Amino acid sequence: MEFLPTKYRLLTVATGREFDDEGWTLDDPQCGEPSMVRPIYEKKQLNVQENRDLGLYRYADWLPIKTLLCHPTEPVTYKSEGLAKRLGLNNLYITFNGWWPERNARMTTCSFKEMEAFSVCARLGDEQKDKVLVVASAGNTARAFAKVCSDNGIKLLLCVPQDNIGALWFDKPLNPCVKLITTECGSDYFDAINLSNVVCELDGYLAEGGAKNIARRDGMGTTMLSATTFIGRTPDFYFQAVGSGTGAIAAWEANLRFIGDGRFGSHKARLMVSQNKPFVPMYDAWRADSRALLPYDPDQARKDAAEICAPVLSNRKPPYGLAGGLFDALKDTRGDILAVSNAEAEAAKNLFEETEGIDIYHAAAVATASLQQAVEKGTVKANDVVMLNITGGGEKRFMAEHEVCRLQPAHIFKIGFTKAEVERVLAEMK
Repeated sequence: MEFLPTKYRLLTVATGREFDDEGWTLDDPQCGEPSMVRPIYEKKQLNVQENRDLGLYRYADWLPIKTLLCHPTEPVTYKSEGLAKRLGLNNLYITFNGWWPERNARMTTCSFKEMEAFSVCARLGDEQKDKVLVVASAGNTARAFAKVCSDNGIKLLLCVPQDNIGALWFDKPLNPCVKLITTECGSDYFDAINLSNVVCELDGYLAEGGAKNIARRDGMGTTMLSATTFIGRTPDFYFQAVGSGTGAIAAWEANLRFIGDGRFGSHKARLMVSQNKPFVPMYDAWRADSRALLPYDPDQARKDAAEICAPVLSNRKPPYGLAGGLFDALKDTRGDILAVSNAEAEAAKNLFEETEGIDIYHAAAVATASLQQAVEKGTVKANDVVMLNITGGGEKRFMAEHEVCRLQPAHIFKIGFTKAEVERVLAEMK
């Protein structure tokens, strides 16, 4: 299929300035405060392509991409019967990301992080392709980028905490263009981010950009595109568990585009996001009505992160307080942050598999448990239109049907690593 790059300009949320994307712009150089930049797409109305083989590229009108990659996948939305009945909801829609062939869900990494990877890597232009893309991850994002980059021959360096490399499984050996370095046992996602930041100071490496990468957010936003176009209107509530909150920010931004589209309603879905106790820095800040995260001792943060059943939700520096970040998204949508214990998540995990017929990740179970809380409190009523973003599922099913192999680190760094050490190790890896 011949593809022309999507046309858009960038908007700085803090100032309202519009300007052109130079190819991999992450920030507005003229903005003096932390702020998201958003793409303003030339096409105000979304034209969804009917060809399912295009995966998420069916939504290319609202993706900041230059090309189409091989083997794309997409979220799948359906109306719930089993879980909806158990919760007493008449309009519960589940957006499923993972492996569930009967539902046409075919993400072989079993995570919606594939949507980030397929979008981010399709944003790469000729001026970026000679560099090594650097991605920091607590697990699922690394697996998704590794799969997409391996399949498409894109050079990638992953930075992951050593304790999380169990998440780096694949259904086939990876292309050698994908390499992994880790931070020592006992470290966390924030330590992996620090490692990636040092790597990106060296020549030849390109920072993926995390939440500030418009392609990452709009790739994740395809979950909202899937749900809204399936339902025929924007949902009243959006439920998702969050580590960084990027997926919820993406859903909010997609919602704003739908309002501009004019065919899906003029309301904003209330963002109902959740964290896994005891690691709840955004929950604590939100309860204090604080734009800034509250002080959090690093050692205590690592300890709390080690205790949660969904380690992918353990981001110590999320895009919470900056202009256009999660705090603004929650305020604008009258949203809320809920906290879910390991026991509540485990019960919700079992409930989902019992009622819907497929296993889900603990992060998705945290979101399911938060929906239960909102129903029990009366926040969500029986006839409300609810979207539940199941951000990962089907791994147990996938493992039963496939042999898997695992990616091992080329080097494990102590937390007190130096730039010189990183430079030496990477030179030896080439």
